[in-house]
Amino acid sequence: MTGGVFPTDAMKVQITTYYLEMKSPEELRPALLDDPAVEVRRSEIPCPELNRFFYTAVGGDWFWVERLSWNYEKWARYVERPGFETWICYLRGTPCGYFTLERQEKGNVEIRNFGLLPRFTGKGLGGHLLTEAVRKAWEGGAKRVWVHTCSLDHPGALGNYLGRGFKLYKTEVSEKEIPEKTPGPWPGAKE
Repeated sequence: MTGGVFPTDAMKVQITTYYLEMKSPEELRPALLDDPAVEVRRSEIPCPELNRFFYTAVGGDWFWVERLSWNYEKWARYVERPGFETWICYLRGTPCGYFTLERQEKGNVEIRNFGLLPRFTGKGLGGHLLTEAVRKAWEGGAKRVWVHTCSLDHPGALGNYLGRGFKLYKTEVSEKEIPEKTPGPWPGAKE
């Protein structure tokens, strides 16, 4: 890891990455909330600040560190790509989570990033948000929806994916250098 994201307090760990897919909309096992205070809307204007905010706020507790050193221009290129979509989940008007979709060749759609802000976990929003992510992927003409997660992610992530109907198609074990502790949503948040 470079760019001053984390200095000398890095360590190598073994990580298992799980690749999951859904090949038909009928495979989705929805988990929806019947709550008019919850809504999911697409962010129509690509906004690097918004995506970086969610990346750090959602992923800060789960070692999402790869993009922390990205400058504004790199974030802009990332979110302004054709086929890239950002969707925000709101609870009573407050942003509480997000997902990004990346429309790829041959009708593949990847759920690229997915998660809730820490204060909104454990409330049933994760299953609902994932259901919406999968539905939005299929609505856009997907032939296959896929996602990956790893052993560093939220403990409920893999179960949520499997619970919604995703099937595991590949597992990889690798070594990765990570900080000794999660960076939190901003530097010093966990100190």
